[in-house]
Amino acid sequence: MDIRSAPKLAWENKLSKGFNTTDIPLESCLLNGEVAEASDAWCKGQHDVAEELADSAIFLLGLAEMIGADLQDAVVAKLARNQAQAYHRLPSGVLVKAGATAPPG
Repeated sequence: MDIRSAPKLAWENKLSKGFNTTDIPLESCLLNGEVAEASDAWCKGQHDVAEELADSAIFLLGLAEMIGADLQDAVVAKLARNQAQAYHRLPSGVLVKAGATAPPG
């Protein structure tokens, strides 16, 4: 399976199960919940972190399909931009994009 076919599979599952296919804010909230579950599982040393990450990915793929985004092209383009971006460390040790200033505070 490649990135381009995965959103269609997630979408087909949504349709067959009667899951949300129209409410983008709801889907975004559900995605955030799945990411939080993955983080919680990792923090607790649970063995289902990969399954929670898979849930997160499935929600992300479904959301991409809902809005008509070509996630494969977007990921390839973003990886290329990230590769070309320069970073530096602030005195605090935080890594930031070159040219960025420290956040207030």
